[in-house]
Amino acid sequence: QVQLQESGPGLVKPSQTLSLTCTVSGASITTVGYYWSWIRQSPGKGEEWVGTITYGGSTYYTPFLESRTSISRDTSKNQFTLQLSSVTPEDTAVYHCARSGRLLGGPDDYDYRGQGTQVTVSS
Repeated sequence: QVQLQESGPGLVKPSQTLSLTCTVSGASITTVGYYWSWIRQSPGKGEEWVGTITYGGSTYYTPFLESRTSISRDTSKNQFTLQLSSVTPEDTAVYHCARSGRLLGGPDDYDYRGQGTQVTVSS
């Protein structure tokens, strides 16, 4: 069974960098045809796609966050990591990692996702 687990600090100060790691078990992040994403949910904004790293290591980011976002991976640990710099309270959300079999699809394309981790940006 595929499982994804997010980890990282729950509180980040404004202007700092948010860093979250997704640990995947039951599947390899290098398996051809699968795409690994970060999405976030916050009251009033619904679900937002943050970015995706492909099985080959290519990355794609949502345009309005692209200048502050970086997704990388550690294939030896079967993990991928989100870094979001210069955070503001607007970045407060529950962050999920997820897998899909379609690149740049929508929420219906995620077949597995983590339970999510609350990140609050506050001084």
